[in-house]
Amino acid sequence: MTLAELKIGQDALIKTIGGTGELRHHLLDMGLTPGTEVTLRKVAPMGDPIEVELRGYELTLRLDDAAKITVENVHDTDRAARSEERHAPIPHPGVGELGKAASYRTRKAGAPIPKGAPLTFALAGNQNCGKTTLFNQLTGSNQHVGNFPGVTVDRKDGVIRGHSEATVTDLPGIYSLSPYSNEEIVTRDFILQEKPNGIINIVDASNIERNLYLTMQLMELQIPMVLALNMMDEVRANGGTILVNELENALGIPVVPISAAKNEGIDELIEHALHVARHRELPGRIDFCTAGADANDPRGAVHRCIHAVAHLIEDHAAVAGLPLRFASTKLVEGDGPILKALQLDQNEKELLDHTITELETETGLDREAALADMRFTFIEKLCAETVVKPGESREHKRSVAIDRVLTGKYTALPCFIGIMALVFWLTFGVIGAVLSDWMTMGIDALTGVVDNSLTVYGINSVVHSLVIDGIFAGVGSVLSFLPTIVTLFFFLSILEDTGYMARVAFVMDKLLRRVGLSGRSFVPMLIGFGCSVPAIMATRTLSSDRDRRMTILLTPFMSCSAKLPIYALFTAAFFAPVWRAPVMIFLYLFGILCGVLYALILKHTKFHGEPVPFVMELPNYRLPSARSVGQLIWEKARDFVQRAFTIIFVATVIIWFLQTFDARLNVAASADSSLLALVGSWIAPVFAPLGFADWRVSTALITGFTAKESVVSTLTVLLGGDAAALPTMFTPFTALVFLVFTLLYTPCVAAIAAVRREMGSAKAAAGVVIAQCVIAWVIAFLVHCIGMLIGLT
Repeated sequence: MTLAELKIGQDALIKTIGGTGELRHHLLDMGLTPGTEVTLRKVAPMGDPIEVELRGYELTLRLDDAAKITVENVHDTDRAARSEERHAPIPHPGVGELGKAASYRTRKAGAPIPKGAPLTFALAGNQNCGKTTLFNQLTGSNQHVGNFPGVTVDRKDGVIRGHSEATVTDLPGIYSLSPYSNEEIVTRDFILQEKPNGIINIVDASNIERNLYLTMQLMELQIPMVLALNMMDEVRANGGTILVNELENALGIPVVPISAAKNEGIDELIEHALHVARHRELPGRIDFCTAGADANDPRGAVHRCIHAVAHLIEDHAAVAGLPLRFASTKLVEGDGPILKALQLDQNEKELLDHTITELETETGLDREAALADMRFTFIEKLCAETVVKPGESREHKRSVAIDRVLTGKYTALPCFIGIMALVFWLTFGVIGAVLSDWMTMGIDALTGVVDNSLTVYGINSVVHSLVIDGIFAGVGSVLSFLPTIVTLFFFLSILEDTGYMARVAFVMDKLLRRVGLSGRSFVPMLIGFGCSVPAIMATRTLSSDRDRRMTILLTPFMSCSAKLPIYALFTAAFFAPVWRAPVMIFLYLFGILCGVLYALILKHTKFHGEPVPFVMELPNYRLPSARSVGQLIWEKARDFVQRAFTIIFVATVIIWFLQTFDARLNVAASADSSLLALVGSWIAPVFAPLGFADWRVSTALITGFTAKESVVSTLTVLLGGDAAALPTMFTPFTALVFLVFTLLYTPCVAAIAAVRREMGSAKAAAGVVIAQCVIAWVIAFLVHCIGMLIGLT
C-alpha cells in the first residue's frame, strides 16, 4: 500500500521511499524515513496535493510523489494526546556560568580572537522558524517578515546592536545542507566559502525534532555555534518545556531559550554567540551514532562507514578546505559537488563505492536513507530525554479550524475569490480611492499656492511653466495615487504574514499544473500584483530552473501596482463612478487570462516537462505583526516617493523640455512644432492600427518603460496639466484598448533588470521586452478589431 492510498485520519508507518534524485533526498531530509509514523490530515479541494502529519508538523506533497512511498501497519489514528501537564520554567546558566556546560569549551580552533576584532556570524535555520524576526532584534534592521517559505530571497547583513565589530548575515531557510533549491545554495555556499566566525542556529522549539536535523549538519562544519530555541513562550504557554541544560550538555554547544517576537533572551544569545566566536569554541560533539555497544544495531554500520570514508579522504578534505566529518557524511549521502571538490582518484572512488555497498548491505537501506535514519534516531532519543511535549497549541487549533473553511473542498475557491475581490474592492473602490481623492485635493491646493506665488513674484514664464506644468503636473499626478498603492500592499502583506498565501499555493497546485506550473509558482505571481521586482526575485524559492524561468516570464501578466495610476486616470475620465472598480477588476482578470494562455503556449513549446514537485510545510496561521506590516507599507511608500522624485521627476522634466522647445531650441509656438512632436511622430504610426495615432500617446508609452507611473505624468504634462482633456485624445473604446495595451506591454526597467539578474542573460531580458510588446500590440489590435466589428469607435 502507498501513502497516496491513505484515507483522512489514518495512520501508517513508512516502509520504503521510492523515486530517485533531489526529491527523494529532500523527503528524507524532511523526516520521511523508514519506520516514521505519518497521518493523513487533509486533501486539497481538487483532490491533489495532500497534507500529512509527521514528527509534529504538517507537510504537503502530490499524490504522484506519495505513490512512491510504501506504508504498512495502516490503521485509524491512535496518536496519543499531547500532555496537558504544565511545567515550570527551568533556570538556564547565564554567560558567567558557561562552565556548567563545559563539553564545548575543551575543543578550540586556535587562539582567541582579540576583543574588538571583526566577527562575522551566519544566522541559519529552517523556513518559518523566525530567522528574519531574530535578525531584526539582533541588528535593529528593518526587513519584511513573511510567513511563506522563502520570504528571504537573498542574504541580508546587519551589525549586532551594541557590538559594532560583529556582523550577522540572515540566510534563506533550509532543511539540510544538501541543497534542494537555488535559494538553499545561497546558505550552503556562504557557510562553506566565507567561513563565518560563528553560526547562530535558530530552531523552532515547538517543532524541535525536525529542526535539529539541520543543527546536526551545522555542527559537523566545525564552526563555533550557538543554538537559539525560538518560540519558547509558545511551548511553555501550551504546557511543554525543554530541559535546556541537558540539551546543551548532550550537543556540546550553548543552547539559549528565546522568543524573537517578544525580544526575550536576545541579550543572552548575543553574549553566548560573541563568547564562542571570540574564543573559537567548537561544537563538542560531531558523532551522532546511537548504536553504542549493540553489535546488532544496523546503525553501527553507518558509524563505521563514515569513519572509513573519513580515513580515506582526510588528505583531500584538507586540501579542499572542507571539514572532514562534514565531507565524509556528504560523500556517504552521494553529494556530487563535494565529491567533485575532493578530486578522488579512480582507486579511491572504487574503495568509496565498496564501503557504501557494505553499508547498504548491513542496514538494508540505501545510503541516503541509512544516514537520515541514523540522524533522526539520534534526534528521537535526544528529544525523549530533553523535551516534554506540549499540549496542542492554540495556534495549531486555530489553524485547523480556519483551514476547514479556507482549504475545504467546497469552500476554498469561493473563499479565495471572495478574499481577493474584497481586497480589490477596498483598494480601488473604498479606502484607496477616498485617500487618493484627499491626496489629489492636497496636491491641487499646494499647486495653486505655488502657482500664485510664482505669478506674484513675476518669475520667468519658462521657469514658471517648468515648475507648474512640468514638475507639479507630472510628479503631483503620480503622487496622488500613492494611497491606492499603499492600500494594496497593506492587504497583500496581511495575506502573506498570516500564512494564507501558503494555503493558496496548496489549493491552486493542481490547477496550475494544467498550465505547466507548481502551486509554489502562485505566490510569486500573487506578489506580482504589488510589484514585479520582488515577485521575480521570489521565484528563487522554486527548485526547478524550468519552473523558475516560466514563472518569471508569466509575472508581467500580473498587473503591478505601478499601473494603478494609469487605470485610475482613464477610468475616472471615461467611465461612470459605478463602473470604475469593475473595469479595473476586469483588467486584472484579463491579464491573468492572457497569462494562462501564454503559459499553455510555453508548456507545449519552450518548456516541456513536468513542474517542480510540491513539497512544502504549511505554517500555522499567525496574527500579522503590526511592525512587519507597517514596515512593509513604509518601505513601499518610500520607494514610490523616491521614484516619483528621481526617475519620474527626470522623465517629467525631459518631457517638459521636449514639449516646450522646438528643433532650434526656441520656445515652440505650439505643441505640434515641439521636439516631442517630432520624436512622437516617428513612432505614432505603430499605434495607429490600435486606434490611437496621436503622437502624445506614443510618447507617453515610451516614458512608461522607465516607470509605469510616467505614462500618467507624461500625458498630464502634454495636456497642460489638465487631465480632464483626455477625451480629446481618446474615445471610451480607444481608451479601453489603450488600457489593454498598457496592461500587457513591457515591464519597467527595474523589473527588466531583475529578469536579467535572475535569468543570467541580457538576451533573455531583451526577449521579455520584445515578447511583451508584441503580445500587447497583438491583443490590443484584436480587441480593437472586435470592437470595430460590433460598432464601437
